[in-house]
Parts: sequence; structure tokens; C-alpha cells
Amino acid sequence: MNTFVDRIVIEDDRRAGRPCVRGTRITVSDVLGWLAGGMSEADILADFDELEAEDIRACLAYAAAEMDHASVTVAA
Repeated sequence: MNTFVDRIVIEDDRRAGRPCVRGTRITVSDVLGWLAGGMSEADILADFDELEAEDIRACLAYAAAEMDHASVTVAA
């Protein structure tokens, strides 16, 4: 089941068509970058009132689904 379908949207006129959390200009990539940079879920939620914990999980689920392909290019 895709847990992100109601929370992640792609709109041509929002952030150049990058996947965003619904109702915001926050991209999946933004959230992943914050997590990778060491921010906790609690830190993100404290800094961005418009986000909910389910939005963060939806970003992770979206990224996992996008990476679930037979061939993935890894940056050198």
C-alpha cells in the first residue's frame, strides 16, 4: 500500500514539478535532506508547523518507492 498517495503531490507550478507535501512548498527532497543532515522528526515538526509526523513518513515512503527499481544510478 502506498502510504504517501494522499500526502505527496506533484504540480507543475509548484517547486518546478518536484514532489511536495500537500498544501506546502516543502519538497520530499527537503525533508530527506533534513533527516540526512541529522534533524530528528521532532526537530522538523518544531521548525515547520505545517508538517505532521505522517508527512515525514510519507516522504520516506515516497523515496523508498521511487528507489525500488531494477537499476538505480548511484552518484560517484
